[in-house]
Amino acid sequence: MSRWDAAMAAALAEAALAPVHGDVPIGAVVLDASGTVVARAHNERELAGDPTAHAEVLALRRAADALGGWRLDEHTLVVTLEPCTMCAGALVLSRVRRLVFGAYDPKAGAVASLWDVVRDPHLNHRVEVVGGIGADACGAVLQEFFADHR
Repeated sequence: MSRWDAAMAAALAEAALAPVHGDVPIGAVVLDASGTVVARAHNERELAGDPTAHAEVLALRRAADALGGWRLDEHTLVVTLEPCTMCAGALVLSRVRRLVFGAYDPKAGAVASLWDVVRDPHLNHRVEVVGGIGADACGAVLQEFFADHR
């Protein structure tokens, strides 16, 4: 049992909301330093018609709004899928302390699979990464969604 299991369960619960409006089931939660959820989101690209409406970006926006500032340096983002380049960049720019993700993304992962944007020494901030938490459950949700949509 991992210290991140409850937060990943919350992210999976968010992911389950996305297919209702035709979005890929990816969910994210932002935790404060004590582990309390301060924001949550799921993919809303189809719902909003917005290519940037990924779960991670929406969760970061909501956390910043709830906290009254964009610097999330004492916060952790927990997401069901390894972030893409856009979301990895958003993590760096929001100064998130830690990223916890579930399934690896061999086609677009920008934290471990294809690139490592969040720990690139050329950038001014580096994010601690914990990968593979609940990977089987997170991957199964995506596989089921895509099996139903092919």
